[in-house]
Amino acid sequence: MSHFTVTLPSGVAWTPNFIAAINHDKCIGCGRCFKTCAREVLQLMAVDDDGEMFAIEDEDEEYEKKVMHIAHPENCVGCESCNNNCARRCISYAPKAM
Repeated sequence: MSHFTVTLPSGVAWTPNFIAAINHDKCIGCGRCFKTCAREVLQLMAVDDDGEMFAIEDEDEEYEKKVMHIAHPENCVGCESCNNNCARRCISYAPKAM
């Protein structure tokens, strides 16, 4: 299986890694990754007592836990900036198959 690869101006081949998953056990919902991403890939979600995720309606409301969710993976450009700002390193990446 071949992966999406680009040739940089220096002539070096580079295979970007795109967002694949977020470890919700490690994520603390701090929002650093969300603030870094200009492509609207991520969305902050609330988690209830049963572990079900749902969209946050009111920013001031108290929730059991907040976690980041991959809302629009098709918008990811493979820059990995979100994980560069994640203190917990809970985001994983993978190359895209062609």
